[in-house]
Amino acid sequence: MTRSTVAPLDRTLTHRLHTLHKLSDRVSQAAYLESARMPMSEGRCLAAIGAFEPMSVNDLARGANLNKGQASRAAQVLVDQGLVRKGANGDDARGVVLTLTAKGRQQWQRVMLLIERRNREIFGILSDAERAHFGDMLDRLIAQARSDLAVGDEPAESR
Repeated sequence: MTRSTVAPLDRTLTHRLHTLHKLSDRVSQAAYLESARMPMSEGRCLAAIGAFEPMSVNDLARGANLNKGQASRAAQVLVDQGLVRKGANGDDARGVVLTLTAKGRQQWQRVMLLIERRNREIFGILSDAERAHFGDMLDRLIAQARSDLAVGDEPAESR
């Protein structure tokens, strides 16, 4: 494969998605600190808990796209701030269930307004039809990536 047959790096989908991710995260981080008065990682965890509660730490890790250690630390910070309650998991005596407190629900509403605003700022240059089409394409790409990951997780002999 020669250099002339390969797409320039800055034109590849993965590079452009990563660039968009990094640029939008830089602006979002500042917005979380200013509007929600919390770091973006904690805000994203609070958003996930509020959207999908009750949830385990493992569910939080998946929902907030974090590893289990990051999710556990963020959940503990939110518990310490009185925004999240840890309860016993009825299905797993070792596990915990995370839910929002009343204070957490108020903060969750602020975070969700911020997320909505950031989405408008990022995707506002697209028409309604373009946003819908882009959303559909992203859903398909995410489903394919999850499928690829699931196949990659299987032992070679089972494929």
